[in-house]
Amino acid sequence: MIVITVKFRVKPESVERWPEISSGFTTATRAEEGCLWFDWSRSLDRPDEYVLIEAFRDDDAGAAHVQSAHFQAARSELPPHLAATPLIINTTAEGTEWSKLGELAV
Repeated sequence: MIVITVKFRVKPESVERWPEISSGFTTATRAEEGCLWFDWSRSLDRPDEYVLIEAFRDDDAGAAHVQSAHFQAARSELPPHLAATPLIINTTAEGTEWSKLGELAV
């Protein structure tokens, strides 16, 4: 699977509305056949930063995502709300789901 983590620094006037601003893109991406997850979190250390963790089944699913109409729309709709270019880590991992963290087993 392809695992991607992206940090988005959002402008002060958009930071509280970011979940709403990104909701169309989020909903459409989650509906993609090859999307395994697409989850947003807000940084505890930087209130203007949202972190997106996403995963796609394989290279074909990742390519379909980048070529989708909603991704192309996001390329123009999201940047006006950003304070900086997002930072990304893109890697591949075995499997298609989360594993349990044995060191903190409950």
